Amino acid sequence: MKFTRSTISQFFAMAALATSGVAFASGTHAGGHGDGGETAIGKPGVDAKAGRIVTIEMSDNMRYTPSNIQVKQGETVRFVVKNVGQVKHELSLGTEKELLEHLEQMKKFPDMEHDEPGKVTLAPGKQGEIVWQFTKAGAVNFACLMPGHYEAGMKGAIQVGRK
Repeated sequence: MKFTRSTISQFFAMAALATSGVAFASGTHAGGHGDGGETAIGKPGVDAKAGRIVTIEMSDNMRYTPSNIQVKQGETVRFVVKNVGQVKHELSLGTEKELLEHLEQMKKFPDMEHDEPGKVTLAPGKQGEIVWQFTKAGAVNFACLMPGHYEAGMKGAIQVGRK
């Protein structure tokens, strides 16, 4: 194996992340939660239990349409996400803190691919889906964490109302 300055730098960056306690993925994000997938923003939904479909378009003006969505606590929603732009976009669900932390990782590893139930990355003209159950009242954020997109305003919010 040939070691280059770049290879050595990547090794030390990975080692620093691994020992810092920060979650790291090279290539894809995938992971389970010991609590059945429950997170601060809810959990992956069961497709058959989705009571509503919400279509979200992502565009090159760095906006989501719609960018503000209302759901009820306990509701399972199927989000049909469409990239109507000419560049790759993504939709990542999370708390504001989680999204900002992940944004920093995306800056370091811009080609990172996602394999998580609350995230979808789409090439131009493609569509995908996220099925999510909102188990807790409050705000759930979503954003595109491709380099420069969040900073340009590509973010939105889902308000989860109490039962």
